[in-house]
Amino acid sequence: MARCFSFTASRDWFYRLSFANAGLQAITSDIGDGTIMRCWIPRIQKQSKPNLVLVHGFGANAMWQYGEHLRHFTSRFNVYVPDLLFFGESYTSRPERHESFQAKCLMRLMESHGVRRMNLVGISYGGFVGYSMAAQFPEVIERIVLCCAGVCLEEKDMEEGLFKVSNLDEAASILLPQTPEKLRELMRLSFVKPARGVPSYFLADYINVMCTDYAQEKRELIQAILTGRKLSDLPKITQRTLIIWGEQDQIFPLELGYRLQRHVGKSAELVVIKDAGHAVNLEKAKDFAKHLKSFLIGSVSSPSTRSLKQLFQEYKDWFDP
Repeated sequence: MARCFSFTASRDWFYRLSFANAGLQAITSDIGDGTIMRCWIPRIQKQSKPNLVLVHGFGANAMWQYGEHLRHFTSRFNVYVPDLLFFGESYTSRPERHESFQAKCLMRLMESHGVRRMNLVGISYGGFVGYSMAAQFPEVIERIVLCCAGVCLEEKDMEEGLFKVSNLDEAASILLPQTPEKLRELMRLSFVKPARGVPSYFLADYINVMCTDYAQEKRELIQAILTGRKLSDLPKITQRTLIIWGEQDQIFPLELGYRLQRHVGKSAELVVIKDAGHAVNLEKAKDFAKHLKSFLIGSVSSPSTRSLKQLFQEYKDWFDP
């Protein structure tokens, strides 16, 4: 008898429900030039709240990467959670694959929703896009969090053995797994303590739902990240920057976190989370959320505009687990 139930599709439905219950709605927007992008946006945007954009990395769609953290921020921010191009329901007919193009499209998407000032959190590949946004639109990005984002890598790093993989094809086969064995390898590289004994049919179901669409385009995104990349070509950003890294990251080693901190300079703070790998947002979700809240709380409106009772309640809500 053929299997009909999909655990992955069911979990995806659960995330959709949780995002809706958090006061968000999914909107698909045509931003022109053959580009369609989807984004979870607040049903009611409050002008008194600052804006927060949560940008996902490779892997499942944006809901899966921020589902554990959404509750911490919707009371304090207008939260936006976009799907980047070729993830979820976002795509383009344009040939560009560099993160600078993703950043420009994301900026147009935010403008279409009336967002012209924002704080931004970018995980892994989302950090590449977020960094590019901060460099291209410095007047728009207020504060930025870069989580395990190897923005400062260079093409020669692969040849010199910084990474676990030796070439782009091998990297793509792991980051875009098409077999249960490759997905297990990705889990081993992403987590310090990966789940063990997961049946192959669960992994195959995840691949079928999450990893088959736009596979070639995603390979091109990976290629565009590395090909010809030099640190000397990377512009510096000036916004206050929090860099979060898993101490045992095997996708983008911690050396890249220190390199990024040196490159950004005095406006950057690096937090290293112990016993965590590349998927630090999932493996150490509480620590990840704690550091985000500590950093981002300074971007909210001035306490002088609120009563002491309101201020006490807001801080209580913010720091309660």
